[in-house]
Amino acid sequence: MGARRKARELALQMLFQHDMSGNVPDMIITTFEELQKSKPNTRDFATRIFRGTVDNLTSIDEIIVAQADNWRLSRMAVVDRNIIRMSVYEFLHESGTPKLVIIDEAIEIAKKFGTQKSSQFINGILDGILKRYNLQGA
Repeated sequence: MGARRKARELALQMLFQHDMSGNVPDMIITTFEELQKSKPNTRDFATRIFRGTVDNLTSIDEIIVAQADNWRLSRMAVVDRNIIRMSVYEFLHESGTPKLVIIDEAIEIAKKFGTQKSSQFINGILDGILKRYNLQGA
């Protein structure tokens, strides 16, 4: 597994914890042993994705809600919701990663951490966001 995939998985785990516990990001980062044991570049990317997603949560959630017809955020599976959140963060703030790579990574992570239907659901939402906000070429 590549360093970026590992970092995204770590970011997802931190987002899950934040979503479920409401713990502050600094506490999650300092107490997440697997993150602390990771290589510096993996740890830095995971932390950047996690903090960036949390810091921009309101605007990210507005984008998701606008796209997810008939789906309230609170009704989405926690894993799915947070994979989508961190992917939208990457769409908007990590310009060095192609958008389709972000979607592919989200799908692969969903296959590992989500349900059987997670990857299709996440793919549909993220693809729709790309089109709605004209981010394909960005």
